[in-house]
Formats: sequence, C-alpha cells, structure tokens
Amino acid sequence: MKSIGTRIAVWYAVAATTTLAVVLVVGYHFLQRNLVRGLDLLNATEFRQIQSHLGPEFMTMSAAFQELRLREISDNASAQFYIELHLPGGDVLRSFNLNERDIPNPPRDAPMSASVGDLGEMRIAGFDLSPYRLVIATPLEPIRDVMSSFRLAAVVLTAVMLLVSLAIGRGLSRLLLRPMRLIRDTADRIRSDNLDQRIPVSEVQDELSDLARLLNATFDRLETSFNQIRRFTAEASHELKTPLSLIRLNAEKLQRDAAGNAMQAELAQAQIEEVTRLNKIVEDLLLLARADARAVELRLRREDVARFVEAFAQDASALAEHHGMGFSWQHEGTGSATFDPAWMHQVLLNLLANAVNASPDAAEIALHSEVFADGTWRLMMDDQGAGLPEHERERVFERFVRYPRSQRDHAQGATLSGSGLGLAICRSIVELHGGRIRAVDRPGGRGLRVVIEVPAAASPG
Repeated sequence: MKSIGTRIAVWYAVAATTTLAVVLVVGYHFLQRNLVRGLDLLNATEFRQIQSHLGPEFMTMSAAFQELRLREISDNASAQFYIELHLPGGDVLRSFNLNERDIPNPPRDAPMSASVGDLGEMRIAGFDLSPYRLVIATPLEPIRDVMSSFRLAAVVLTAVMLLVSLAIGRGLSRLLLRPMRLIRDTADRIRSDNLDQRIPVSEVQDELSDLARLLNATFDRLETSFNQIRRFTAEASHELKTPLSLIRLNAEKLQRDAAGNAMQAELAQAQIEEVTRLNKIVEDLLLLARADARAVELRLRREDVARFVEAFAQDASALAEHHGMGFSWQHEGTGSATFDPAWMHQVLLNLLANAVNASPDAAEIALHSEVFADGTWRLMMDDQGAGLPEHERERVFERFVRYPRSQRDHAQGATLSGSGLGLAICRSIVELHGGRIRAVDRPGGRGLRVVIEVPAAASPG
C-alpha cells in the first residue's frame, strides 16, 4: 500500500474492528456468566419458595406426610424446574418431568452444569432440607440459544464494523491529509521560474503547519540562491563582452600584421574562432538570464501557422542541403497562433542544428506541424541519430549538457559539440510562449523526436 491515506484507513479499520471484537468477546463471557448466575439465583429462589410453602409445621409432620407434601410441591414446580428429593433412607423422589432420570448431586453451595440424558445440559444446585437433600436443576438451553444469537450478531457486527470503519477511515484520511496534498501540489508547481510561490500555512499550530513553514523557509533560501546565480550569470556575461571584444580586435590585428607568416596567421585565426565561440556562449548565457527573469521581449502577434512553417521549411532545406542531408516537412490543420515569429524561427533553427549534428551523413530530417481542434499547435522535429535513453531525454534540456555529433562520432570517441545551451534556450523561449517542449523516441525507427506544443486557435470548420 503506497498511499498513506489507504494505510490510515486500514489501520483505523483494524483498530476499530479489533476494539469492537475485544468488547464483544468480553461482553460474551460477561453475559454468559451472568445468565448462568441468574439460573443459580433462580434455583436458590425456588428452594426458598419451597421452604416457604412447607411452613414451620413441616418438621412436626410424620415422615409419610412430609414426603407427600414435598412431592406435591415438586410436581407443582415441574413446569420450570427439575427436582430430586433424596430421602434419609437412600430413596429418591423425582418430579414427574424427570421420568426416572437421575440428576447429578452437586456439593452444597457449589452449583454445576451437567448433561442429564436427553434433557440436555442443566444448571444444578443442591440444598439441605434436614433430614432431606433437595436437588434443583434448570435447563441451560435458553441461555445457549441466547449466546448463539449473540455470537451470530457479533460476527455480523464485526463485519459491518470493518466495512463502515474502512469507509469512515478513508473519509477521515482524505480530510486529514488534505493539507498534505495542498503542500504536495504547491511544491510540485514550484519551479526555477516561479520560486516566489509559497505553500499556504494554516493558523492551526500542528505538525503540518510546521512542515509547511519549514518548506517555505527552504524555498526562500532556494529563491535567494537562484537569484544570486542568475544575477551572477547576467553580470559576469555582461562583463565578459568587453574584454572578449578587445581580444578579438587584437587577434584580427595580429592576423593582418602576420600576413607574411602563415603560422602566426593560423594561430590568430584559431584565436578569433575561439573568441567567437566564447562570444556566442556569453550571448546565450545573457539570453537565458533574461529569459529566467522574464525580461525577454516577445513581439507577439497573430500568425498563420501554415504560412510560418512553409517559410521556415525553405531556410531549413537550404541548411540541411549544405550539410549533405535532406529535409522534409508536413503541415496538417488550419489555424493561427499568437507567437513571436523571430524567436520561434530561432527555436526551430536550434532544433534543426541539433538534428543535423545528431544524424549520420545523407540522413533525412523531418518536421511535422499540426493544429488541433482543441487549440494546440504541435511541432515535431525528427532526426535519424542514435537517440537517447529515457533518463537522458529530460536532462538534454539542461544547460551545458552535450552529446557527440552522431552515432559514428560517438563510436570514434569524438569530442562533444556545441555549448550545450541551445536546447536550454529553446525550452525557455517555448515556456515564455506558454508552451512546453519535450524529447521522445522517434516512432518507427532510430532517432529522437523533439515535440513542441504551444496554444493556438483553430479556424472554424
């Protein structure tokens, strides 16, 4: 049982049902003992009633008259009791309902239960009525019937209690864990781009409130750390632009001055290329810092999706052809979307560049665009590279994550390509448009598919 709510409901049901079962077992024995004691009291009451009916003159009567009187009284009581009268000579007088059956003679003040032939189980008590011995028995069958009904009722009540307590426990667990679910949902919504959100804290001073305060304090520290990192990234990138520009200018001057020295000119060219790459990384870092701070200016406007995709396909075909690859595209559906064409064009170019880098020679890069009736514009870019394992597909959108250019390069131990910022920029731009981007397996073959979904408005009909 992975759910805490389910465990709470089960624990509650087990505890409630066990408690009821214990109460019923104790009640069963208590009730049975008191019912049996009631029979003992009934037998003792019957003995006192017999004594009362005999009267004080009984002891002065003749033996024959005494026996006759005792027989009359025992026969009168035979509707409810079974009576034996033990005479001094050893003879036994029995009430007519015994029909010559013998009742065990218990010791004085020690009632007992015993079976009397086909009459069943009896509760028997012995009394001295000098010089006679009086034994009175009462059937235990009514008590056994009551206890049998009690057992059946106990089983039914236990089963009902189990079901009811499960339902009540489930309801209570949902009520008790509602603050926990609120904490979970709020914490799940908090990302690096909305660290200002906080978990609502109840005024009740309990463990869950303490947990919410602790998590909020943790988010405060995380927000401070993220802000410091973003500020450092933006400031450091900005400060690097000037020295890198000076280095490039000096390298270009050295290249011009070394026109007659091939080695110096080659070294200067290598320096220029590295400075250019560093400039690109700095610009990308600045862009990511602005995107994280939501300071990127988007010039949103309503655009026809099919026309935009067709325009991009012309540039993409030329770029793919330059690298010796093919490019195919397809668009389905009619509709428009609100987006920044320049930024979205840049996102698709980044995805195309990654697809080209990941695919082998003469591969086919494919773009599929579709506008759905539910108001979604989906773009899918497919490459024919080696693909990525599932645990790497989300990580590929993180900063500075790089992979070999293709499976062939991977096998040859090629160095990693690019700066590892392209897909991170794509994700930031797509999220600024209110969309999302993810990587999945390319269906029907090797490779990776990058899926972009942004809000759109489908045309009627």
